[in-house]
Amino acid sequence: MQEQMTPGLPELHAARRKGLTLLAWAFVFSIFVNLLMLTGPLYMLQVYDRVLASRSLETLTALTILVGALYLLMAILDYARGRVMARVGARFQATLDGRLFEATLYRSADPQEHAASSGALRDLDSLQGLFISPVLLAIFDMPWAPIFIAAIFLFHPLLGWLAVCGGLVIIVLALINQSMTGDQVRMAQNASQQAHNFADQARAGSEIVLSQGLATNMRHRFVSLRNAALSQAVQANDWTGSFTSVTKSFRLFLQSMMLGAGALLVIRGQLTPGSMIAGSILMGRALAPIEQSMGNWPVIQRARSGWKSLGRFLEKVPPRPVLTELPVPNPRLAAKSMTVIPPGQNIPTLRNVTFDLRPGEALGVIGRSGSGKSTLARALMGYWPIVAGEIRLGGATLDQYSPDALGAHIGYLPQSVSLFPGTVAENIARMSTNPDSSMVVKAAKGANAHEMIMQLPKGYNTYLDGNENQLSGGQRQRIALARALFGDPVLLILDEPNSMLDAEGSEALNRTVREFKSSGRSIILMTHRPAAIAECDLLMVVENGVATAFGPRDEVMQKKLRNVEPLRKTLKSKVAN
Repeated sequence: MQEQMTPGLPELHAARRKGLTLLAWAFVFSIFVNLLMLTGPLYMLQVYDRVLASRSLETLTALTILVGALYLLMAILDYARGRVMARVGARFQATLDGRLFEATLYRSADPQEHAASSGALRDLDSLQGLFISPVLLAIFDMPWAPIFIAAIFLFHPLLGWLAVCGGLVIIVLALINQSMTGDQVRMAQNASQQAHNFADQARAGSEIVLSQGLATNMRHRFVSLRNAALSQAVQANDWTGSFTSVTKSFRLFLQSMMLGAGALLVIRGQLTPGSMIAGSILMGRALAPIEQSMGNWPVIQRARSGWKSLGRFLEKVPPRPVLTELPVPNPRLAAKSMTVIPPGQNIPTLRNVTFDLRPGEALGVIGRSGSGKSTLARALMGYWPIVAGEIRLGGATLDQYSPDALGAHIGYLPQSVSLFPGTVAENIARMSTNPDSSMVVKAAKGANAHEMIMQLPKGYNTYLDGNENQLSGGQRQRIALARALFGDPVLLILDEPNSMLDAEGSEALNRTVREFKSSGRSIILMTHRPAAIAECDLLMVVENGVATAFGPRDEVMQKKLRNVEPLRKTLKSKVAN
């Protein structure tokens, strides 16, 4: 697989080593299977040279019973090695599934790596498919080809050299097949991946596609990409199929030539009829693994490409180091000269931001669309790394916490809410396989969403099929807020938390902010709506990625906001209520 030049292979090698014991057993089974492959030629040899000459029914009966038992044993061993190889592939995949899934999540943060992330699991499937395909068993059988050819030499040197020359021709055909079809198979795979990525993106934006009349145009684009992929696949298959057909026909021709040469030697008295038949069978058996490998060449190519792609992909997302577990932090969040460049970009969207949020305080972040508010939220929760400055939670920088620990300490409500297939309770419990009911209800009550959830058809046990439309936008946002509160985080980061809420939902959100602050914890809200900052103690104004103002809410409003009187009246009425 030319793996010595491929980066990021240690993890793949480690996963493969876990199946070495099973591979060794499969090889041992292959030894006996190939030894038992001699049953047919030896049976033919004995029948033609002994039974027919002696006309002994007893000998024929004994040989037939023995051959039947040997073929039964061969079938059992062949079945056993197939089962072993399937388990090798399953063990290899199981070793990498969790690691690869986590890596795809981290790489999906970079738009340029999204396609590679979605293709990584397919690459793993192609490697697992190699283990369960017949091609690896054929490779195990290949070392026996010289032994079978050597046995043919024992019958007669002419037959042996005929087998050697035929084998060399098939090997040359295999090498030509490898060199001529490799690029075409890779191009077919890339074209197919582009079509899959386009379809995934179209499904993710199906609401826009259907509501804005894009379906026909998107269908044309998908069909165009799909046709290009099919054309590449058909072309690659044509080349591979041509070599497979030539190899198969040439092998059959060799077997016929072996019979013809054997017949000539029998006529001359240099060979027995049994040896002629046995030689033909042995040569077919010697060349069969090579032919089988060529027939499964696309499987090898896909696995080879997947091996390299996975190596490169895993290199970009190395295993996260085991960090010292820190105690629950103090709710103080401080940023100093923080600069953020979104993954896949070269220009910072947030520059030199500094602030200090103390326990029991709420910070409102306002600004125009695209000013950097969501970038700030993603950086503060550790989703996007900072390129300069620092962020400290409870005195420790964010990189001192593991992602799971940081997620437990910081509750996050993103601007675009995503729910996952599972019950309402499981979504609130952050998809725990065994959610704590009391903690789920506590989080829902903390988000003032308990009564709303109880109105659902099955309450907390209502099954949600991801982002389906059985819930309104406001209901999804309130459930997501309960998820952010699950586990008693010390800090809440809410990005446009009331964008889909009605008046009742907005009031419930304000109560949640008040209650959260009163417990001595901190909150950051990114918003456009005045009602959302009614409970904020501090205010930050972000313009073009720069914090142009930071301080007590009323002071910042007097200095930075125009036409502030209507906003002030709104805030006073909200606070009074």
